Amino acid sequence: MKTLSKFFLATCVATAMLPLAAAAENGANQGYWVSSNGHVVKSGYGLCWRAGYWTPAMANAECDPDLIAKVDKPLPALAAAAPAPVPAPAPVAARTVPRKISLSADALFDFDKSTLKTEGKGLLDNLANELSGVSYDTIAVTGHTDRIGSAAYNQKLSERRANTVKAYLEGAGIAANNISAEGKGKAQPVTNPGDCKGRVSKRVIACLQPDRRVDVEVSGAK
Repeated sequence: MKTLSKFFLATCVATAMLPLAAAAENGANQGYWVSSNGHVVKSGYGLCWRAGYWTPAMANAECDPDLIAKVDKPLPALAAAAPAPVPAPAPVAARTVPRKISLSADALFDFDKSTLKTEGKGLLDNLANELSGVSYDTIAVTGHTDRIGSAAYNQKLSERRANTVKAYLEGAGIAANNISAEGKGKAQPVTNPGDCKGRVSKRVIACLQPDRRVDVEVSGAK
């Protein structure tokens, strides 16, 4: 009798579960056990019964809202790649002007003369081109001689040479009121007192060549 009762109970349970199993295969609640009226079967704690083949992809909002939120949550948008920085244009180098140049008097003049040679004119043309269009305050031209001859004679020669250079630069377009000229004679030699010893000769004259010069100094150049 007990055996028949157990068999009858098992049969009833199996029969009751058949519609649940069938319902779990269809509809929006696929993956969950549902009753014959289509509602998800829940435990006494309010949890949905999942079918044995349930996967997270079958989750629905009623039974597994947390899983639905994870699936529906959009992926964070990738930040747009920042455009490559455009390199700043290289600064234009300021035009440089020599603050002080020393021109060999032998390149500008014949020995003991103050008239410009062709080579000397070319040197001054280059200097005038450098100064053209450049802002400056003053240009000082200073003539120097070697120690051969008297101080008075060399002073006059250095002044004539400085004035010749000044006049040529003015003729090349350099403002006359910005140019000064003076002579220092043999007062500021480049060579040392012990250099170029001996009587005046071609060798001594060549040795003293650095002393014979015309300095051109530009102040306030921009």
